[in-house]
Amino acid sequence: MRSAPTILHLDMDAFFAAAEQAAKPSLRGKPVIVGGLGPRGVVATASYEARRFGVHSAMPMSQARRLAPNAAYLVPRFAFYRSISEQVMRLLGAVSPLVEPLSLDEAFVDLEASGAAGDTASARAAGERLRADIARVTGLTGSVGLAGSKMIAKVASERAKPDGLLVIEPGTERELLGPLSVRTLPGVGPATGEQLRRGGITTCAELVEAGEDELVRLLGRAQGASLYRMALGHDDRPVVAERDMKSVSVEDTFDIDLHDRLRIRLEVERLADRCVRRLRASGHSGRTIVLKVRRYDFSTLTRSETLRGPTDDPVVVREAAERLLEGVDTTGGVRLLGVGVSGLTDWTQEDLFAQAAEVLGGGVPGAGAAGPADDGVGEAARGGPAEGPAETGTGTEAPGPPTVPLWSPGQDVTHTTHGPGWVQGSGVGRVTVRFEVPQGPVGRVRTFRVEDPELTPSGPLPLVAADDQPGAPPSSAAVPEERSEAGPDADEGETSMP
Repeated sequence: MRSAPTILHLDMDAFFAAAEQAAKPSLRGKPVIVGGLGPRGVVATASYEARRFGVHSAMPMSQARRLAPNAAYLVPRFAFYRSISEQVMRLLGAVSPLVEPLSLDEAFVDLEASGAAGDTASARAAGERLRADIARVTGLTGSVGLAGSKMIAKVASERAKPDGLLVIEPGTERELLGPLSVRTLPGVGPATGEQLRRGGITTCAELVEAGEDELVRLLGRAQGASLYRMALGHDDRPVVAERDMKSVSVEDTFDIDLHDRLRIRLEVERLADRCVRRLRASGHSGRTIVLKVRRYDFSTLTRSETLRGPTDDPVVVREAAERLLEGVDTTGGVRLLGVGVSGLTDWTQEDLFAQAAEVLGGGVPGAGAAGPADDGVGEAARGGPAEGPAETGTGTEAPGPPTVPLWSPGQDVTHTTHGPGWVQGSGVGRVTVRFEVPQGPVGRVRTFRVEDPELTPSGPLPLVAADDQPGAPPSSAAVPEERSEAGPDADEGETSMP
């Protein structure tokens, strides 16, 4: 534990939803919910306006729609969020060389490592400067917690939300933690929380009162002792700039249960190819192939196979996943499939898979074929028609008849007459577009035929004017790619049916 609050935890406020509101003036001040829009989708992020209706992360989207039927429901656009995250992480890196990202919108920073802070006053000043820089560069807000340990800094940032800063002085940790739920502590999930509840323990103060021996009896030596120390406010974990990646995985939830065995196998092959693309992008290979199957009754089966050496060969991963699938009973239907690779290394033992390479070159049907482009959405609902154009890739499509573009709600578009805008919705051969820009007023709405040649997909516009971004040349437009999805919350506007 440190004697000064020099560990900083940053958590962006309602990150996905706030980014969408910043990009689209018509959504500001309105409830915005980001997540999977299919029948089995879940909420990824809800704006603070939506939270007033009781909507929260991990809630089934069907329940969210009942609670907030007039909210704007958007599909996550991870490429957009990731580019904003990179801007934030660069700002954190300018504060200290020790930055530990936890997700796109959350990170720990060690202020001592760079001499940015050594006492409460300097730590608070560093936190306020960081919040101001984030707002200036991204147009978004983040909450900051400062404390003598990572655990307490994270608790502080949560209590500072939204758009606040809270300093917890070392020595006051027990007073802070006492009334809080045991779920506040790292490593206490639903199962451990329920186990403690059955033992009559629901708060951190009750953990301390129970004593270390009782916690060891309930949870085992390692977890019981660790939990007792944390309940006392003791957390010596350092800020680690680079954390080893343990696994790479992808999974999809289907709107309708899959029953056809061939369709299930093809989905597993597609997931294996997506997984390998992510594996290669991270510069890793792996030895253990994992298949995850969630059946119609919500029972989840996980099967794995460990190879003789690490690989990043799509054929090897695909064939291993198919072998694992053979041992899984899919009678009754499948609602989710996932493929992962663990046991990662940064090298590949190519000679062990020479046979697979020969198979690839031998023209086995399906071998080496590229699957659908990875859209970057974790549990994208599948099983129905595509809702919009796929992300731009480098592949080519097989020749065929001309296709009518399918417009996704929230997609960035440009019209030759009306300029930039975004899709509010489409159907029955029509697409409705709101023409507005991040720095402008609420825009007008117009409707076109889906095949209108003057309407084309486009890239996102900067959330913050280039001149307001430190270090950016006046003509720079260095803001992320954008694609959101708005619900039926359109303002009145001009309508055109060309």
